[in-house]
Formats: sequence, C-alpha cells, structure tokens
Amino acid sequence: MTTTIIGPGLIGGSMALGLRQSGFATRLIGVDSNPGHLEKALALGIIDTAMTLEDAVRESKVVIVSTPVDSLTTLLPRVLDMASGDTVVLDVGSTKMPVLQAVEQHPARGRFVATHPMAGTEYSGPEAAVSGLFSGKCCVFSDIEKSDPDAVGVCRQLYSSLGMRLSYLNGPAHDLHVAYVSHISHIASFALALTVLEKEREEQRIFELASGGFSSTVRLAKSSPETWIPIFRQNRDNVLDVLDEFINTVSRFRTLLIKKDFGTFETLIRHANDIRRIIEPGQPL
Repeated sequence: MTTTIIGPGLIGGSMALGLRQSGFATRLIGVDSNPGHLEKALALGIIDTAMTLEDAVRESKVVIVSTPVDSLTTLLPRVLDMASGDTVVLDVGSTKMPVLQAVEQHPARGRFVATHPMAGTEYSGPEAAVSGLFSGKCCVFSDIEKSDPDAVGVCRQLYSSLGMRLSYLNGPAHDLHVAYVSHISHIASFALALTVLEKEREEQRIFELASGGFSSTVRLAKSSPETWIPIFRQNRDNVLDVLDEFINTVSRFRTLLIKKDFGTFETLIRHANDIRRIIEPGQPL
C-alpha cells in the first residue's frame, strides 16, 4: 500500500520503518517543509522517495500527518481537500480537540481518523527514527464514529501491524488523560533540569554525579520545544489542572519536611509505590 509520511521525524520516521518491515507499506513517500529532513530520511532508508504535498497525496492510499500539533489544524483540511475518495488520512498528534474541531465540517471528514500512538523518545528528526518503537505500546483512536468504517479498519490494520494495543476515547477525554500521564511528565522534567542547572553550576559535577535515577527523571528535558510548546498551548487548560495538583503534592512534601513528619512522608511514598501495580502488572510489589 502506498503510504505518505508528512513529517518523517521521530514518530513519522519510526512508523515508516515499522510499516515497511511489517509489509503494510509497499512504497513510502516523504513530505517535509525542511529539505534537509527529506535528504536524511532518504539516506537512512526511511522513505523511498520525496514529493510535494499535492503529488504525494494524489499517489497515496494512506496519508500519515506527523507534524507539530499547531500545524495540524490548517494542514489536515488541506490534505483532505487533495485526497481522493478512498484515501485514508490520519494524524498522530498528542492533542485531539483542536484537530477534531478543524475537520468537523469538512466534506471528507469521514476519510479522516484521529489517532495518537503513545510512544516516543526525547530525540527528534529523521535520525531519531527507530524500528520497533511502537511494539507493545498503546494507540488511542478518537471519535471514530465520525470516520468511515473502512477508514477506521485501515488504521486498525496499520497500528496492529506495528504491534500496538488499541484504545478508544472521545476528544475531551483523550486530552484530559494525556495531560495526566504524558504532558505533566515533560513539565516536571523540564522543571527539574532547570532547578539543577540553577543550583549546580559545575557542569562536571552534574556529569559525574548524575546517577541512573537523575538521568531517567530528566531524560524528557532533552525533548524539542518545537514539539512541546504547541502541545502545551493546545492543551493548556488540562495541563494547568494537572499542574495545580502536582504543585499541591510537591508543596505537601515540602511541608512534611519542614515539620519533620517522616511517618506521613513514608506513608505517601508507599502509596506512590502502588503505581507499580499499574505500570508493571504481574510484577511483585
């Protein structure tokens, strides 16, 4: 199946690698506003050829739009304008409500499927693409009742070929839940990195003393602002809600330290340990 990747970076490029390996995509076309990205994607074997947006959409049965979320609200209607009647168009954005609103009244709304493959790394660009990135991870489909059944079927086949588990949420629920399990993690990581950079001015000390715990906690602080500022902008209200709750919890820890109430501190840590039951099912607690 001829498949176009608009934005063959970390997510789009990794999808291309996986779809080629699974046999879902027989031909991969790349589209990007940055010619350098296309050159890298070609050199790395992520795509077979590079084309203009119009030519790529015209030749494809599946179009995957993998660009920063701010661009999706204008780009997706354009792609739907160009697509033929049987082409399937999907996005992979981390926010859903602005996208869904942008295509709500489009005559070809049924050919669009809103998806969010929840996988990634802190790196970006075509060179960050990796095979197997999505295996065992969850992909969320949103508002599929507004998409044509055959288009949804193609997307299910696509993500199943990548080894993903499928989940279904409406737009508001998706944006709320990802604020709690994804977006706040990045803000916390950015904040911790800034704190350490401010307090520990000796870079060599940071390098020497940064153990596994610190490195894993601040890993997300290496993420691209070009990716995350649009996400925070679009999901601002939900992120503010979870950020307020996070600040309250951190403040509670601070108060316990001031009061030397380590008994309550221990109780809270043991309660936090319960997260293992959810993210590591089957593992002993």
